[in-house]
Amino acid sequence: MRWWSVANFVSNAGTWMQLTVQNLLVLQITGSAAATGLSMSVQAAPALLMSVLGGAAVDRWPRKLTAAVSQALLAVIAFTTATLVALDRLDMTTLMVLAAVTGMVATVDNPACALLGNDLVPAEDVPSAIGVGALVFNAGRLAGAALAGVTVGFLGTAAAYFANGFSFLFVTAVIPFLRPAAGAVRQAAVRQAAVRQAAVGRAARRPASGTSVREGLAFFARRPRLLALAGVTGISAVFGRNYGLTLAVLVTGPLAGGAGAFGTVSTVLAAGGIVGAVLGARLRRPSVRLVGALAATGALLQIAAGLSPSLAMLVVLVLPMAVVESVSDTAGTAVLQTDPPAHLRGRVLGVWGSIGTVWSLGGPPALGLLMELAGPRGALITGGAVIALSLASGHLLQRRRVTTPVALTKDAAPQEALQTAA
Repeated sequence: MRWWSVANFVSNAGTWMQLTVQNLLVLQITGSAAATGLSMSVQAAPALLMSVLGGAAVDRWPRKLTAAVSQALLAVIAFTTATLVALDRLDMTTLMVLAAVTGMVATVDNPACALLGNDLVPAEDVPSAIGVGALVFNAGRLAGAALAGVTVGFLGTAAAYFANGFSFLFVTAVIPFLRPAAGAVRQAAVRQAAVRQAAVGRAARRPASGTSVREGLAFFARRPRLLALAGVTGISAVFGRNYGLTLAVLVTGPLAGGAGAFGTVSTVLAAGGIVGAVLGARLRRPSVRLVGALAATGALLQIAAGLSPSLAMLVVLVLPMAVVESVSDTAGTAVLQTDPPAHLRGRVLGVWGSIGTVWSLGGPPALGLLMELAGPRGALITGGAVIALSLASGHLLQRRRVTTPVALTKDAAPQEALQTAA
C-alpha cells in the first residue's frame, strides 16, 4: 500500500502537470478560452457513454493486468503528445483526438486503479485506504500545479508531457510487485467464484457482454443507498462545490480582490482538502447519512460565504468548507466502493462515472447562468439554500416511511412464524 501510494502521488503530480500545461498549450495554439474549455470537455465526454463498459471490463479482466495495461497506454499517449509538441507538429485537431483517446482509456483505468488499491488492505481498512488515496490526490495536485510552471519555464512545454509519460511508466512498473492483503485475497476468491458462476448462467441464456453491463445498471437502480448517494452528490455538485468558479467571481468582484487574493483563497481550499482527506482516512463506517449531513453543513457554510463582508471573513470560512467537502467525498467514495458485491464493483463504478460526467459537464454552465441572474453572492446563497432544503426534504420523506412489524402468535410453531415473517 505504501508503494501504491507513492506511485499514485507521482502519477497524480504528472497528470496535473500535464493538465495545467495543456490549458496553456491550447491557448497558445488557438488564443481562445472557449477552445480550452472544449478540450477539457472532449477528454471528459467519453466517460458519459463508455464508463459502464469500462467498469464491466474491470470486473471481467484480471485487475492488476488491466491497471498496468491502461497505465502503459496513457504513457504512450503522453509520449506521443510530447513528441509532437517538441517537433512543433501538434495542431488543435490532433490534440482533441489525443484528449478523446485519453478519456476512453481513463474509463477503464480509473475503476481498475481504485479497486486495485482496495485489494491491498483488509476489508475493514478500505475506508482508510480511500482516505489515503484522497490525501495523495490532493498532494499530487498541488505538486503538479507547482511543477508545471517550473518545468515549462526551464525545459519547455514538451517536458511536462514527457514527465507525465514517465509517471505512468512508474506506476506500470510498480503494479506487478503489489501483493493483496490477506483479507482481500478471500474477497478476490469470492469475486472470481461469483464471476465464474455468473458466466455459466449467461452462457446458457444470452451473450455475456450485454448481461454484464445490465447487471451493474440494475443493481445501481435497485439500491436505495446508491440512489440516495447519487441524489446528494448531484445536488451538491450542481449548486455547490464549484468554488473555483463562484469564489473567483466573488473575490474579484464584490470583494474587490485581485489575482493574488484569489490565489490565497485557492491555497486555503487546497489545504482544507488535505486536512479533510486526513480526517476522512480515519472513518471506519462511512454512510450515506454522514454524506448528507456533511453536504448540509457545507451548504450552510456556502450561504455564510455568500454573505461574507470581507476577504478575511471569506478565508476563515473557506477552510471548513474545503474540509467538509473532502471528508464528504471520502465517505461517499467509501460507500460506493464497499456497498456493492465484490464482483459488481467495477460496473457500479462505471455507472457512477457516467452519472458524474453529467454533473461535471452540466454543473458549471448551470451555475454560471445562476451567477448571471443573481450575481456571485446570490448564486452562493441560493445554491446553498437549494442544497439544504433538498436534503432536509429528503430526510423528512425517509423518516415518514413506515415499516409494518410482523406479529408472532405465541401458539405458532417457530418454523411457521419464520415463514410468515419471511
